[in-house]
Amino acid sequence: MVRVAHPTEKLMSGALSHIRVLDLSRVLAGPWAGQIFGDLGAEVIKVERPGSGDDTRHWGPPYIKDAEGNDSREAAYFQSANRNKQSLTLDFTQSEGQRLVRELVAQCDVLLENFKVGGLAAYGLDYESLKAINPRLIYCSITGFGQSGPYAKRAGYDFMIQGLGGLMSLTGRPEGEEGAGPMKVGVALTDILTGLYATVGVLAALNQREQSGVGQHIDVALLDVQVACLANQAMNYLATGVSPKRLGNAHPNIVPYQDFPSADGNFILAVGNDGQFRKFCEVAGIANLADDSRFVTNKARVAHRAELIPLLRQATVFKTTAQWIEQLEKAGVPCGPINDLQQVFADPQVQARGLRLDLPNALGSSTPQVASPLRLSATPVAYRSAPPLLGQHTEALLQRLLGMSETQVAELREAGVI
Repeated sequence: MVRVAHPTEKLMSGALSHIRVLDLSRVLAGPWAGQIFGDLGAEVIKVERPGSGDDTRHWGPPYIKDAEGNDSREAAYFQSANRNKQSLTLDFTQSEGQRLVRELVAQCDVLLENFKVGGLAAYGLDYESLKAINPRLIYCSITGFGQSGPYAKRAGYDFMIQGLGGLMSLTGRPEGEEGAGPMKVGVALTDILTGLYATVGVLAALNQREQSGVGQHIDVALLDVQVACLANQAMNYLATGVSPKRLGNAHPNIVPYQDFPSADGNFILAVGNDGQFRKFCEVAGIANLADDSRFVTNKARVAHRAELIPLLRQATVFKTTAQWIEQLEKAGVPCGPINDLQQVFADPQVQARGLRLDLPNALGSSTPQVASPLRLSATPVAYRSAPPLLGQHTEALLQRLLGMSETQVAELREAGVI
């Protein structure tokens, strides 16, 4: 069950409710990690540039609607990675802003940042400087290429890394087919995976801190993550010395495991073993293929892929997608539709799992969200607040955490520090 918490509720039951995170990151990988911490109960303070904030606030259209149903200035992109956070506008290129960051660091457990290598050292906000203030600090740096190596100083973006890191060489239609060529994944998958790895690293460091009493620096690079997540395809190369080629929607190691045409569209067939292949052939009325020596085992089917797939495609066009799914599910053969996002959020399983929710926002309307996939029985994820407006919590945070008066806050705003 999705739990939408009251914005002022203190979630002592949250798995990370004892953790405070200072999030200096922008765009997607770092904010994705920060949102996970927020979903799990941590207090997450998002530090943004006064006047402009996170770049993705402006990556629209589309935009979230206000109370009157008009487009706001809040881009949907920003909303995907910044719920359960408080926004603090702070210019740490100024010495007074740097001082405020240091005071905040003294009260935080985790710092997330994705500046270029050495970028924060110029402001005295690098790990070595800040651990002197707070030895227990977990400082997580997310960059394109890591803190070392010949590319360390380069900026790195998801699209670039998908290309350089090999993913695009595996994605897209095979050579010789219409529309052949390398293709990126339809979402910034490398950023998302990097945010997940950053989260895992921080949680490991927090656990280790319970024994050592001290924090540490975590170096997470998009390129490292992309190469690590090549998984079986990387091993296929390392085992043979032969670079895998694009196969479209086909699988390099399993056949048949791809999309097939139906009478009214397409569907996915995901045969994982020889028994499932035989069952599929029986449902399709081509049982003889299951006894053909070219196709009787997966190894044989991989070797004779070019002969088998056209035969299967000839058979699949005689039933609709719905008919295939109904009959193959009864036979225990993995299969499924190819849904657009309207169909995804209308799917009864997606609805039953509560994967879409709406959170009240500061615009007087509500912000649609995709729920966290984490389901913890004792400390469930809770949704305390929609992604914040730029600087929405600046005054409250400075007063609560740093003990500032209204006059002091006003002076900082007048000086352009906040």
